[in-house]
Parts: sequence; C-alpha cells; structure tokens
Amino acid sequence: MRKRNTAVWVGFTAAALVAASGCGTESAKKTVRAADKAGPAMAALARATDRTEQLGSAEVSMTVDTDTSGPVAMEGTYSWGDGYAFDVEMDTKAANMQDVNHSPTTRVLFVDGAYYYDVDAFRSGPYQGKDWIKVDGSAVFGKKGAQAFSGDNGSPSASMKGLKYAKDVDNLGTETVNGQRTTHYRAVIDKAGMGKFADAYGEGSPMGAATGAKSIAMDVWVGSGDLPVRLKQKLGTMTISMDFDKFGKTAAVKAPPAARIADLTEMVKEQQG
Repeated sequence: MRKRNTAVWVGFTAAALVAASGCGTESAKKTVRAADKAGPAMAALARATDRTEQLGSAEVSMTVDTDTSGPVAMEGTYSWGDGYAFDVEMDTKAANMQDVNHSPTTRVLFVDGAYYYDVDAFRSGPYQGKDWIKVDGSAVFGKKGAQAFSGDNGSPSASMKGLKYAKDVDNLGTETVNGQRTTHYRAVIDKAGMGKFADAYGEGSPMGAATGAKSIAMDVWVGSGDLPVRLKQKLGTMTISMDFDKFGKTAAVKAPPAARIADLTEMVKEQQG
C-alpha cells in the first residue's frame, strides 16, 4: 500500500464522517432554558435536542458532498448514549478506497476517538494478515481538534445542541420528508458561536483548510415526537445531509479485535505534516 494513497483516503473519509458534528457541549436542560427566551422556533429545537439526547442512538443515512470529488453516501448506526461511536457502510469507489478494498462498500467504525477501516488483508510486511486499519482522530484533526470531538461531542445530539448558539432561527413551514410531516427550521452558527470547535473547523486546522468553513449553516426538519427527521449542514464547501430512523434501537458499536488491526496513525501524521 502506498503511503500517499493511504493519507489521501484516510484524510478524506475521516473528515467527511465527522463533519456532521455540532458545536455545543452543554446539557439539554440548559439549552431548553436558553431557548425558551428566544421564541417558539428555538424552543421547538430545544425539545428536539432533549429527545435526541435521551434516546442515545439512531440509524442514519448520510451523504457528504465536498464540492470537489462528488458525493459520498453512507449509512449505519450512530450512538451517543455512552460516548460517540458509529458503524457505517460507504461506497468504496466514491471514497477513493478501491486501492485498499475490493468490496463495493467499505465498513468504517469510530470508537473511542479512533477510526477503523475494514480493508483487504495486507499480503506482506509488518501488518501481514491484518484486515482493519486504525487511524486516531488526532492524525486528522490535530490534538486540539480531536479533543473537541471527545465524549459525545461529535454526535448528532451535539449538532442539535449547537443550535443554541445560533443568533437567528427561522421557521420555514411544514414539509413532507421521508413520508413524514415535519417542520423545517434554518439557523446559522457563526465563528463566535463555535467555541472550542474552532480548533476543529477554524483557520489553520485540517478541516478549516479543507472546507474554508467560517460558519455552520444548519437546516433541521423536526417530525412527530419532537425528533429530527433530517439534518443538513453547510460548512464552507462541504455539505452534509443526515436522515434519521429507529431512534434508540441500535446495537452497541465495538472496535475490531486487536489482532486484526494495523495502526497507521503515525504514518498518517507524517503525511499530514
């Protein structure tokens, strides 16, 4: 496996998968109290935030478009009840991973701050026989950026919490999404509202360099039971759309067996440097 190709696809897919994170880390109760003072739209989003956090997981279908190489679709389980984790399948060719995986789809896990990619087994070298690649989040976002995504902070629940930092929220009316009647809300979180997530998205960070993000534009479609049906975010040149289903009914996400893992974190850090 060529180091150059490894760095390219790890950097791209990792950035795409965590781009859907938000900007808030305070409790949902604080969000509700703040939002109640800002009008019915913010109050409705606060209730949706609370419900999302309580249920702890969901099945998610996501599309990431970087506006340079075409969209990448992925779907699977997102969990945030006991630390942020996900288990998804994505299109191998769209993610530029066909050099390391001949399957049409690639399974990707995120557990305890690290990414795991299910690839073809290494045929030789120090990782011979290993069929999972591990890359720590710090290799992609830097130490501060990775810390910003620690705990549950990278989850869809955190994205919803981030809405409390929006200066204005607009109610765009009712729409039918995936067969469900929803209310469409739109908000923009500027640089001042990013807080410590500026370490992940700001100027000089890998994500900032990749997307040019200076604000986060968010559209949320809230359906019955005060639950989000769709969440769409715009970060510079990157657009992420997430559709939710089966809240609270997903299996736990676990890392692959250690004996099958090739840890390429240091290699990727060298390439990023």
